Amino acid sequence: MAYNLPVSTESSRGFVPYPFNFRRYPAIMPELREGGDCRVRPVAIVGAGPVGLCAALGLAAHGVPVVVLEADAAVCFGSRAICISRRSLEIIERLGALDAFMQIGLPWTGGRSFYRDVEVLRFSMPADENQKLPPMLNIAQYDIEQILVDRARAFGGLIDIRWQTKVVGIDAGASGARLHVVTPAGGYWIDADWVVAADGGRGFMREAMGLKMRGRRYQGRYVIVDIQLESDRPVERLAYFDPPCNRGSTVLVHKQPGNVWRIDYQLRDGEDPDAAVKPENVLPRVDSLLDMMGERGAWAPIWIGLYQANALTLDSYRAGRVLFAGDSAHLVPIFGVRGANSGIDDADNLAWKLAFVVKGLAAHSLLDSYSTERVAAARENLDFGARSTEFMAPPSFAFELMRKAVLSLAALHPEVRSLINPRQTAPITYSASPLHVAGSLAGAPAPGAVLLECPLTIVDTQGRRDGHITDLLLTAPAGAFTLLWFAATVEVPASIDALIDDLRARRIPVRLVPLVRAPAEVRARLSGFDHTGRLFRLYEISGETALLVRPDGHVLGRWAAPAVEQIAAAIERVLDR
Repeated sequence: MAYNLPVSTESSRGFVPYPFNFRRYPAIMPELREGGDCRVRPVAIVGAGPVGLCAALGLAAHGVPVVVLEADAAVCFGSRAICISRRSLEIIERLGALDAFMQIGLPWTGGRSFYRDVEVLRFSMPADENQKLPPMLNIAQYDIEQILVDRARAFGGLIDIRWQTKVVGIDAGASGARLHVVTPAGGYWIDADWVVAADGGRGFMREAMGLKMRGRRYQGRYVIVDIQLESDRPVERLAYFDPPCNRGSTVLVHKQPGNVWRIDYQLRDGEDPDAAVKPENVLPRVDSLLDMMGERGAWAPIWIGLYQANALTLDSYRAGRVLFAGDSAHLVPIFGVRGANSGIDDADNLAWKLAFVVKGLAAHSLLDSYSTERVAAARENLDFGARSTEFMAPPSFAFELMRKAVLSLAALHPEVRSLINPRQTAPITYSASPLHVAGSLAGAPAPGAVLLECPLTIVDTQGRRDGHITDLLLTAPAGAFTLLWFAATVEVPASIDALIDDLRARRIPVRLVPLVRAPAEVRARLSGFDHTGRLFRLYEISGETALLVRPDGHVLGRWAAPAVEQIAAAIERVLDR
């Protein structure tokens, strides 16, 4: 149950009007021909949330047309997902939408936790001089969706978003799927070679195909409240355990853009959840919290919802021609902000692999690696999320007793404060990926890990400019492998140039980037040099080294140069043709 509150709602504190004007998009109806939409789509995506839209943008960047089917008439209402990680921002940048995120969002680097009225933890996330992006950005889901929808328009006919188009049936076979949809204008069907199910935790697709998630459902429930409050308080994660304003509960507070605040508070045992989300029961608790925080300004309620933590995943994210992503594939507790971020990672992993398959560059088996890698990632996220959930909302008397002991000791004993740390989301390493080949050198980043960020000077035909190593992925063609060549000179062996030419002749996108320790001559070839002196140390480079990076920024392998055979074998393993 959720409430979108009218601005006329009253409280003793007095409310200010809610000024936001959510843009609403009209449904886009296809031409109906004998009850169907006769064109066969390469890919149909069910769900236009952040995950579905990121998948659509990723596929379109590879030139793959997609149709996106969304039951709602517009972007969502209510904050829902709000914390976007640095890793997700790297993905968003490759999708061409980073500037809009950074213009709207509020970056933050840490937070504080309180037990009753005593501060017991102050934590910071990695934000060293090597980083280009903040560790976390607060931005509401309606803004996320709006930005991604606006970005989709830049692709013209490659992305066809259909609002008010609800999928009510699916006939999946060995060569594709037929989706039955209903709209205000009537029902019809769509044929697609591949379907991406990104329709959320309560979506139609998983249930229709008889697939069940496995894991753990927690009893604790949280009320989620969006309010408008003008305040100069800094952007940080605030957690209150057993606060004076709401004894026996846990409360989380996040500041969002536009003077919107997200408040999550735990219901006590025995509270009726249906009654707990009624405005007359929510507003006094918010008043009490703001009084405790010292916030005296007028505020307005915007949205109220109810949340129950689950730690669940499908065993496989591929069911023939249907691929599951985001909450449709897994449900991760909100603590540690792994929900939307893991879904964006799903979309990034899936988009380039599905594009390679659609374009005939790789065998269908490449999509099995999507499932293997992302199921393993989900289980890692679920493990951390479950630990955070058991601390935030103890599932038993024993857990509650342990938490009380930790919180009581933390004020005077810093050594126990790490037990309170919320364990914010971090990039996943696909250490057991089926795409890896034997023989990689030891060192960081290891195969399966994402690139370690570091400043460098980029050299190309336009001259020299300051940048970061992740910028090199932005200069590559969409979906390209990137071969980073760490050496003393931009010159590379003829055998490497010949390999690159051969791969390109076979339509396999690949980019070679020599990286050197000191300034080198400007050449037509893209290159970079380590002007800070940190890059080669960070990457543990002792001699000439080849580092092959996948289109999603994960390392495929690292070898002592020239490594022509190893590079070729690694790419052939991915393509498996």
